[in-house]
Amino acid sequence: MGDGVVSVRPGEAGSVVGHADDIWLVDSTPVECGRSRETAKRSDLAGWATYGYCASHSRFFWGLRLHLIATPSGLPMAFALTGAKENERDIAAEMISIDPDLHRPGQTLIGDKGYRSARFETGLTETGITLIRPALKGEQSRPLQQFLRPFRQIIESVNQTLKAQLDLERHGGRKPAGVAARILQRLLALTAAIWHNETTNQPGPARSLIAYDH
Repeated sequence: MGDGVVSVRPGEAGSVVGHADDIWLVDSTPVECGRSRETAKRSDLAGWATYGYCASHSRFFWGLRLHLIATPSGLPMAFALTGAKENERDIAAEMISIDPDLHRPGQTLIGDKGYRSARFETGLTETGITLIRPALKGEQSRPLQQFLRPFRQIIESVNQTLKAQLDLERHGGRKPAGVAARILQRLLALTAAIWHNETTNQPGPARSLIAYDH
């Protein structure tokens, strides 16, 4: 992928039941790396980490952005770690194009309004992937809108699990390799928990970490 972009598939996801799901969820979330201006100037992350806007908190932040494609069970299928200003649609398209296992005709990809782009949607359609996203004001009603809310809540829950229970917001990385390793640790921990919950038939959502949250 492009300069300053880390993209990986977290672990042997193919051994997890949800790996074969024909619905994917896509989203991105901020990974803050510092708050002072001095940090932004002197950090080894400067140049990769940039200033971006966090819509959910209505504020600017300095750091990176974690782009994630996951199944409804919360299983990470692919991720990319980029500068905060990178375009969500471009990164999602690159994640799908770079991995042959993500070229599945018949797949459905669900995203928010940030993934609205004729070029992005055309590219997905050409690979056999259907995009479900919100219709914007003045736009003609789109099909399958009834599935948006429940599935959007799932990907937001996955991000919250990474940030809260797995301490993504307190990753502590100070160098590019350190930040990437810490992000991957959390994604692998989530993948392992989902695998364990599914193979042992644990009650509740497969992505639940309550049993491990001590």
